[in-house]
Amino acid sequence: MPTGPCLTLPQNHQQFSLLRHHLLGKTFLTILMSKTKAHLSLCNSQKPWQSQNDYLRQWLPRQESYLHHLLDREAPPEDRRCFICDQDGVYKCQDCLGEPLYCTGCCRSHHCSNPFHWISQWNGQFFERSCLAHVGLILHLGHDGKQCPALTDRCNLFEEDEPEDQLEPEDLPFVSGPEFQPKENTMVIVDKSGVHRLEVRCCDCPNAMSPDIQLFRHGFFPASFNRPKTVFTFGVLNDFLLDNLECGTSAMNYYSKLRRMTSSMFPHLVPDRYRELMRVARQWRQLKIMKWHGFGHRSDTPSTGELALFCPACPQPGINVLLSGDESLDDWKFTRSFVMDGNFKAEHLHPIKPFDEVWLSDGLGFMVGKDRYKMHLEEAADTVEKSSCNNHRAVNQANASRHKLESTGIGGVACARHGCFVPHSMVDFQKGERQMNMDYALCEASQHNMEGITRAVTFYDINCQYNKHLRVRVDQSRFLEMAPELTIIPGIGLWHVHGHQDSCYVRYASNFIEGIGRIDGEIMETLWARLNLISPAARGMSSPHRKECLDYQMNDSNFCKMIRMKRTLCRKYKLARNGIAESGKAFDRLDEAAPAHSKMEWLARERIAQSSRLNDPAAMDEYEINIKKAPSKKEIELRLLEESNARNAAPSRRSVATWISTGLAIEEAQIALLIEVRRAGRRCTETQRLDIARQRDRLQGQIDGFTRSALTHLGEGFDADDEPDDLNIDILDDLDDDPAEFTETSDTWTNSPELTVIPLPSNLGVDRCRRCMAEDLIPLEMSLREGQANDALHNLRIHLCNKAILFRTTVRQAKSQALKTRAWSQVTSVQQAVSLHASIYTKTRKQMMKLEPGQEQLQKYKPLLREQLKISTAVGDPNARGQRNESLAWFWSVEVDLGGPDQSWNEEFYRVHWLRAKALRDRWREELILVKLEMDWTHNFFLWKATQWGDRMQESLDKRLPGHACYSGRQSQMYSLLAQDAQAAFQDIQNVLIEAGDE
Repeated sequence: MPTGPCLTLPQNHQQFSLLRHHLLGKTFLTILMSKTKAHLSLCNSQKPWQSQNDYLRQWLPRQESYLHHLLDREAPPEDRRCFICDQDGVYKCQDCLGEPLYCTGCCRSHHCSNPFHWISQWNGQFFERSCLAHVGLILHLGHDGKQCPALTDRCNLFEEDEPEDQLEPEDLPFVSGPEFQPKENTMVIVDKSGVHRLEVRCCDCPNAMSPDIQLFRHGFFPASFNRPKTVFTFGVLNDFLLDNLECGTSAMNYYSKLRRMTSSMFPHLVPDRYRELMRVARQWRQLKIMKWHGFGHRSDTPSTGELALFCPACPQPGINVLLSGDESLDDWKFTRSFVMDGNFKAEHLHPIKPFDEVWLSDGLGFMVGKDRYKMHLEEAADTVEKSSCNNHRAVNQANASRHKLESTGIGGVACARHGCFVPHSMVDFQKGERQMNMDYALCEASQHNMEGITRAVTFYDINCQYNKHLRVRVDQSRFLEMAPELTIIPGIGLWHVHGHQDSCYVRYASNFIEGIGRIDGEIMETLWARLNLISPAARGMSSPHRKECLDYQMNDSNFCKMIRMKRTLCRKYKLARNGIAESGKAFDRLDEAAPAHSKMEWLARERIAQSSRLNDPAAMDEYEINIKKAPSKKEIELRLLEESNARNAAPSRRSVATWISTGLAIEEAQIALLIEVRRAGRRCTETQRLDIARQRDRLQGQIDGFTRSALTHLGEGFDADDEPDDLNIDILDDLDDDPAEFTETSDTWTNSPELTVIPLPSNLGVDRCRRCMAEDLIPLEMSLREGQANDALHNLRIHLCNKAILFRTTVRQAKSQALKTRAWSQVTSVQQAVSLHASIYTKTRKQMMKLEPGQEQLQKYKPLLREQLKISTAVGDPNARGQRNESLAWFWSVEVDLGGPDQSWNEEFYRVHWLRAKALRDRWREELILVKLEMDWTHNFFLWKATQWGDRMQESLDKRLPGHACYSGRQSQMYSLLAQDAQAAFQDIQNVLIEAGDE
């Protein structure tokens, strides 16, 4: 130990906060870390933190000692005395601290308040499993655990109509012992420690309550209500519900665990109360939810969605925000954001007895009420959706009918900013994810605490199709309600939007929607992950039971979001501050170099686009590069499919264009993976190897499916087992790249999926296609190859211009080493995209040459040379001195029209960069404003709940209901503490970051 004084560090949160206010930002962190290291080096010569493996290494030498001590516990002490009365101790309790020994009388008296401990009896050689019933323990209800003075013979208490346990002859034990000799007139008590049999005697006084109520008031939930034989402790019911929430444990697995805890040798002899557990857990769950939402303090019954908790940070008029009616200019601040999605893992089988189902909470939670929803489905038109965008999953799934399932999944709505499910907005699917299902979910969500809110943003992966006629469908339905003053702004999540047409990105991505801050629109995917824990167990439940389980899981998800909202908003606040700083710098760099007259024009065009987006989403194409492109692969595929349908093609030729297009997409994936593998080399990390292995597995599955389909389109002359040559791809890289990144030491092998040749006509050859009677596929592939080449050249031009602008505005202006590193990282990312699309074009042209192209195609699609991929001044600044005579490479003018002879590539790309950088900066500014408001709304929500429970406490006291008053007080305190904690954290994070910014 050191002899000198050690540094005194903060001991609690208050001291830490005071110190943090004096030592701010990075300076404070540096000082604190350096002093902490100095303190640890003085006070402890060992390393300050030990890993779990360090502890394992320390334990290994002690392992043998631990084992011997574990075995020593099996034997009694030498004197074997009762630790209470010093008499002969024959019983050992495994659940009492230290496993003390008891005599029979002391064991019985000491366990009156711990009746569910497990004991063992000394038989002269070892301790044999026993139970407290064999020491004469009897549970007396009432009279402080003593026998009721008016007690009569209550043996008939156990003569209930509960079925007796039936055992098969082969299951009967052929051994004897206390474990297999349950006493008569005992009750089966299911506790989280196991299944017990004890004698229970109720109070028999004249004014005594009924036996089931006496049991309930002592913490036992009876399985029946006249003369119960089985009860469940409140502890085991709470434990099961928590296990079900956190681990997805089914009732069957949970009860199987209890049986093994009761008897490790003969668990099948333990009374089977699995079905009773399922039913009683439903009743207990319902009571808990009613209690949580205050219906034990109210005389009315719950209505739609009232047994569900919602988001504390979303604006809810009358709860956490007061709307005066003058918010028209700032209505964007009170926007409700919704995300919509479907979950096809939450299936449900047809119930065995649908006529004999008992509903405990139909439509009171998150799942919608069955009757009105059923009437809506019967009335709504079932139209097959045809997407003008891509073949989205939801649109395709909508046409799936699975006859064994009552429900093919669920769908619904959650708040997009915080991920809380919206009450009474979750619906079942019958034939996949159809518009009629999601219409009902959205309309129900739009009515939950929305009075006075006139603006809502919806994120849905097919919003480009779904939102087109939403209002028409709502107006035509008797069962859909949506406030006419509510404006619905459609959006698509950032991850899903990349699977759409290029134009969908600027029309529906959240980056370009004013007034919503920063939302990725993908939070629903994270919510399904927790819900899917119970989906397998809920698949075969009755309809009411399944919906109750889903409601309970969603309510718990919202509760967890609520108690962690403080941390969530503090994190969002820090991200917003950093986002404003970084996006502001990026925009300022572009803004300084932009001509003033151009900026005025760009701003005017932006205002027009934003004001027109609701009625005309195409107006948002202002954020896209205004280039008239050559036909893309998607456009050509669509034209070929329409032509095929028009001439009623043979079955083997239907969708052949899509099949070839799929093959081209597989080739592109092969190229991308091959580049990644070669770039990683053999010294890649475990994470990289795992990612590459997953990509290979996914790619191999696509190749297998494509090859199977080839038999349909190529005819009998094609043999899927043929071994064509391996793929030969020319990987093009800029001279700026490190040549070592592309070495021959990459982790590939001959049969890697990225090197597998797929059976496209160009790979089979013209002659072989003719022998297979598939000659008509050659012009189809040639057309699609042209579209693929057009796409590759278009992307190549975009990324080369991006690289030029990065050099001009970021790399050259970066002054610090950190900014230079970040700038070069962006350049490297763009250069990798350049290499990818150059490689795709080279491979595409090579395949076109195998299809006997015409002279026009040869002149149009020329070889791509490495020197043509350099960043030329003619691209970055065509008006620079000495560059007037420098010409652009041939691919800059392949069927390209910029809309005017005076417009340069540079100016058009710069305009788009400027607009997008401005949009990002504006979203971050909005995000900071919204997060500050959400902090206030969260604090107000907690205060509102605390006041609500406080009022209930006072009402309960007035009605002389002490239990009701105590629970209300506890709930009021919980929300008061949440409010205080949130307010302190919000003020602290804002003060610290503001002061650090000032420094």
